Amino acid sequence: MEESSATLDRIDLRMLRLLQRDGRISNAELADRVGVSAATCHRRTQRLIEAGFVTGFRAVPDPSRIELGTLVLVGVVLDRSTPESFAAFEAAATRLKFVIDCHLVAGDFDYFLKIRVRDMADFNRLHGTQLIALPGVRQTRTFFVMKEVVDGAPLDF
Repeated sequence: MEESSATLDRIDLRMLRLLQRDGRISNAELADRVGVSAATCHRRTQRLIEAGFVTGFRAVPDPSRIELGTLVLVGVVLDRSTPESFAAFEAAATRLKFVIDCHLVAGDFDYFLKIRVRDMADFNRLHGTQLIALPGVRQTRTFFVMKEVVDGAPLDF
């Protein structure tokens, strides 16, 4: 890997593929699977992290086991399309613990929020007290997810 970290070689790409599927893989196992020494593997992993190719490692809890089994997508339309209104909305949405993803989108909505709640009643309470009170919100459209077909799939590169 070059010092600039602008390009990745086949070993770096293989390491990234393996790490995104199992962030708990040991350095020894990772080294073995990509065909380099443990020391080389550790050095490359550190460079990938420092260069920002790896942004973190985390455990992924089963939402239903922690009483957050209802997934809701909310399309949000703001009353104004200005940098200030976007910034105010984003700052407020970032502070809501139940919002697990927030994306600025093109099309009929300004944002899509991904929210995990206990049930429909829990969402109804949050919607009425917090979501519609977000700065600049003119309209929301709610989609209750009936089945998660693909969620958090590894990137294909």
